[in-house]
Amino acid sequence: MQHSPHGKLATRDLLRQRHYHTGMNKISTGRRLDITWFVSRHPGAIEWARRERLAIGRWVAHLDPQQVGDGDIVIGTLPVNIAAAVCKRGARYFHLSLQVPAAWRGRELTADELQMLGASLVLYHIEPAANKVPLEVA
Repeated sequence: MQHSPHGKLATRDLLRQRHYHTGMNKISTGRRLDITWFVSRHPGAIEWARRERLAIGRWVAHLDPQQVGDGDIVIGTLPVNIAAAVCKRGARYFHLSLQVPAAWRGRELTADELQMLGASLVLYHIEPAANKVPLEVA
């Protein structure tokens, strides 16, 4: 298990602590509670997250960024444009990161295989570099 500030252990502790504190503030703030989303249609990834004991509020196969609120956490392997939309809404995006061998690509991975491959959650902030980029190549 990694012990860096952005590794599994630190991230899991962050998600547990955040979940505890948002529950404590429910009555005092009167605002929408922050939600931790886990986005995946893969049974192995879902089982991996459960084994990691992440405090997940919503499990979804596909994410509509319009449902995400400021302060939410979104975990998954989102396309870059969807991850950017999540970040633009004020949520934090944690990418389920791992190095998949070429021979294993295109097949379902089990939770054990994800663990063996060193799956971890990495925080990213994604935003477009420019609104419009010319298609011409110099």
